[in-house]
Amino acid sequence: MNSEDRVRQHFADSIEIKRQASDLAPLVSRAAALITRSLLDNGKVLSCGNGGSAGDAQHFSAEMLNRFEMERPGLPAVALTTDCSTLTSIANDYSFDDIFSKQIRALGQPGDILLAISTSGNSENVSRACVAAHERGMKIVALTGRDGGDLSGILGEDDIELRVPAQNTARIQEVHLVFIHCLCDLIDRELLGVQD
Repeated sequence: MNSEDRVRQHFADSIEIKRQASDLAPLVSRAAALITRSLLDNGKVLSCGNGGSAGDAQHFSAEMLNRFEMERPGLPAVALTTDCSTLTSIANDYSFDDIFSKQIRALGQPGDILLAISTSGNSENVSRACVAAHERGMKIVALTGRDGGDLSGILGEDDIELRVPAQNTARIQEVHLVFIHCLCDLIDRELLGVQD
């Protein structure tokens, strides 16, 4: 396969996984409603992930705090991936596995939402974040892939898992970004009362 054909194959694979993931539309809609209810009740969204998923957590937070596609006041969202002093302090004094859970125990309140992102579902620090979120009375929206990993077993009946039906990390991350944009769009439309 030459390089141009390989690029076309990447696009074809991405399109196919996105088509399959569109079957999760009812769950995405429920997740957006869960987040919107939290925001209307003066809650906030804390988000976390590693690597590309950390970037996705920050992306979501930026869309909430600033704006997505419509003008509106900023919404309370915090990416737990951005404070290098806090992250390195916790990793050094305790464990890298605790970098998110310790922040959640300090910042999370009942009624808040945790947006937990892990392509494999096997990131120990994200799993511990979910346990801490439950301890704080928070609900979880989890973005996963593959078989959901350990994370899927931690989620409760009030939590929502958006699991991409793929094995490839890049394809999973591409769909996670679509999920994030869908959540932002639905949250804005509900909060601003926009009808199509």
